[in-house]
Order: sequence, then structure tokens, then C-alpha cells
Amino acid sequence: MAGLDLSQLKAEIVRPTLKAIGLWSLAAENLLTGTALVESGGVYLRQLGSGPALGLWQMEPFTHDDCWQNFLKFPAHHSLADAILAMQSHDQTPSGQLVSNLRYACAMARVKYLRAPAPLPSAQDAIDLSSYHKRWYNTQGGAADEVANIPHFADAIRA
Repeated sequence: MAGLDLSQLKAEIVRPTLKAIGLWSLAAENLLTGTALVESGGVYLRQLGSGPALGLWQMEPFTHDDCWQNFLKFPAHHSLADAILAMQSHDQTPSGQLVSNLRYACAMARVKYLRAPAPLPSAQDAIDLSSYHKRWYNTQGGAADEVANIPHFADAIRA
């Protein structure tokens, strides 16, 4: 076995993180678990090759910084920002923590999805979860294949 146990990732990182920042739902839990699986295989902490993506959720530093500068810094998101800041360690840069701090990386991936104008898909629909990931997290120009990733989201649902 290589990588993290998906059930443990879901139960020990994703669920408690989402609850701590006040954004838990079963749909969010399955979406974030599936996202970690399709983005990094639950294995890689840095993008393979020369890409900039970091952590299990493969967030780019630019995306991380944009979430803070253009969303979390606004007064309407003050409580959410405080909850996420409480997860940070103080010995690394915030974007550097996408690699080493699983809770922080998960919270930031949830913020990325929170900014999407569409509501979360059904918690039990792997097809919709994969499509939502492709549209709102990976983007249309990204490498993710929403059809090929359906089984990964199904695994996340079962975990």
C-alpha cells in the first residue's frame, strides 16, 4: 500500500477540519476527500515534474494567496479566516504549509470550492463530484479528467 489510508484521511483530517472552520457537510467531506485522491493520489506533497502545486490537494501558491487576498481578507469572512489562521504553524510561510500542514491545506482547498458560484453537488454522486472538481477546482484547462476520476470520487464516498 502506498499513500494515506483514505478512510483515515477522511475521518482524521477532512471531517474535523471542515467542522473546525464551520463548513462541514457530507458533500464537502466527500468532495475534499476525493479531491485529495485525484490531485495527489493521496501520495504526493509536491506536483510531479516542474509544476508549482503543493500538498495533497495540489494547490498552487498563487491560488492560495488569491484566496487570502480576494476572499478571506474581507470582513464577511472574518470568522472563517480566524479559524483557518488558528490552524497555521508559525515556523513556515502560509503557502509552504500546504505541504506540511494537512488541516491547513484541506481548509484552503475548501475555501477554493467555497468561492464557486454553484452549490455543492450531491454527497453520494461520484459523477457530479468529479464534474464539480473539474469545473471549480482543476479548471477546464487543467489536467484532470472528470470521467476517469469518477471511480476516485466513488472511493471517497465509500471511505
